[in-house]
Order: sequence, then C-alpha cells, then structure tokens
Amino acid sequence: MRLTDDLRITDARPMIPPAILHEEHPVSERVSEVVDKARHSIADVLHGRDGRLVVVVGPCSIHDPAGAFEYSSRLAPVAEKLSDKLITVIRAYFEKPRTTVGWKGFINDPDLDETYHINKGLRAARRLLLDINDLGLPTASEFLDLQIPQHIADITSWVAIGARTTESQVHRELASGLSMPVGFKNTTEGNVQRAVEAVMAASQSHWFPSITKQGVSSLFKTRGNEDCHIILRGGTQTGPNYSPSDVAEAVGLLKKQGLPTGVMIDASHGNSNKDHRNQRLVIDSICSQLQSSDHGIMGVMIESHLVEGRQDISAEMVYGQSVTDACIGFEDTVELLEQLAGAVRA
Repeated sequence: MRLTDDLRITDARPMIPPAILHEEHPVSERVSEVVDKARHSIADVLHGRDGRLVVVVGPCSIHDPAGAFEYSSRLAPVAEKLSDKLITVIRAYFEKPRTTVGWKGFINDPDLDETYHINKGLRAARRLLLDINDLGLPTASEFLDLQIPQHIADITSWVAIGARTTESQVHRELASGLSMPVGFKNTTEGNVQRAVEAVMAASQSHWFPSITKQGVSSLFKTRGNEDCHIILRGGTQTGPNYSPSDVAEAVGLLKKQGLPTGVMIDASHGNSNKDHRNQRLVIDSICSQLQSSDHGIMGVMIESHLVEGRQDISAEMVYGQSVTDACIGFEDTVELLEQLAGAVRA
C-alpha cells in the first residue's frame, strides 16, 4: 500500500495539555480579581458605561521575560496614578505573525535560536503573565494559533486579532467564545469593513473544533461575544486612518450594523508609517479628538519598551529593546500616558 499521510512531516513532539500547565502555574485570587476587573472595565468603556480610555501599551512582542517584567514593574505605579482616567493594559504578545518567514514569537521559539522548544515557551509565557497580573496590571495578547488560548486565556484581559487574520473564519469563531473583549484590526491594506464584519461574526453563536483543557479534541458551541470592537491601524493602500474623519467613518460603519461604536486606534504600524517616533503624532491627534463629546475613541495602542528602537536577534543584544517592530522608550511612554490622561481629564 502506498503511503498517503504525513508525507511532509519530519518530526512530532507532544504538547503539554492546558490542564497540566494550569496545575503547574495556577491562578491566585489576586490575579483572578485583576483579570475579572479589567475585563469588565474594558467592556464598560466599549459600551459607554465608563468614561476612561483603554491603553494597550508595551513591547511589540515579548522576547525576554526579565525585560518585560521590569518594564511592567516600572509602569505599574504610573498606571495606578493615572487609573482614574486610563485603563492601562500591558501588551504581552507571545506570537508574531509573519508575512513570509522570520522569528514567530516567544512561545514558538523561546530560545531565539530556531530550536522551537514550544512547551518551554508556554511555561515561561504563563509564568510571566501571572507575575505581571500580580503587580495589579492586566495583560493583553494577540491570539494567532488556535490552541494556544487554552493555555493562557484565563489570565488575559484583552485580545487582539491581527490584520492578517481578521478575515479568518476560524479566528472569528474563536473570538465568539473568548471570555474577554476582543479587538479586530483592519486588514493590512487598510480595509475597515472587513474588521466590522469580523465584529459582526464574533457576536454570533458558532460551533467549531478545538481542544479541551485536557488536550482532547472536541466540538465547542459558543454564545457569541458582545464585547468586540475594531482597531484602526492604517494600511498599505489607505495610509494612516486615525484622523477624525477616519474615526467618524468607522463609527458610521459600526452604527449601521447596530454594533458597539467604540473604536481603538493603533498608534503604530500603518498609522505611524512604520516609524515608531510618529506614534507621538498619532497620540497628539487622539488627544485633540478626545475634546469632542462624540469622538468615538475607546482606546489606543502604543508600542513601547525600556529602550527605544529595535535590534536584530544576535549573541549580544541590548537589554530591554525590541527584536521585532521598533518601539518608543520608557520615558517617552510615560509622557504620552500622562498626555492621554490629561486629555481625558480635560
């Protein structure tokens, strides 16, 4: 008999079941309170019940847990001081979508050397999320692989579905069953309608296959997620889309479908024309727009790390500097957060 299966599979390793990982690194009462409070607060902002601004801020992607934890530790008192105006959520992204090839993120390759010790990455990622939440700071992630959420979703307060996967049916189905608010980015080209359609799809009930916490293949029925929104991140064809007219157009598309009209603006990526220093220009515009009572903005994303800029993966790397997209430095981050808080206060 001719072989017809696994013809291009060269290796296979068992993945740690989510239930075992949860048992190794359980959730404390404090962490559960931080997660629950943040999820409800973000949903309240989205639905107009809370006048604060959601700020998802942190490294483009996590590559060094020590540096990410120091960043979070330094940001925690700032977040607490501004908590009457801002809901600060740490950007703890462990998966990196790629247009072609490249480092796929900390869970996929935690040693940054193409050894792909994924179980090691899962353990380290969960430990870091627990540690950051224990500081009183909620965390945000982008869910790319459909099985990873079972390992870390219980300690994640907000989730992004990226520009490359917003149109993915399986990611929309996943979002419909997630326990936290979810933001869908417009496509890489800049198509906002696709993100609106994703919010519509995720609000509905779906059946989809996945794994249980015990690692058993199962079919799940979802209730639908009413706490989804869109993220304006600019595009290769449209250019930046954070202006008042862009926001108003996005709000109109949402309103037309009877969806929550809160819009989040990504200050990086297409809106900064891939220059991290331009994030300040986006924040300036957001602060100006917040002066209007019907601005439509519920949140902002900022790519930030301890050290400004970016670096390639090498034997000797700068501590606290991104290895993916370039970020603004910590001091500039604090200044922008205070500026945003001042605009909300005004």
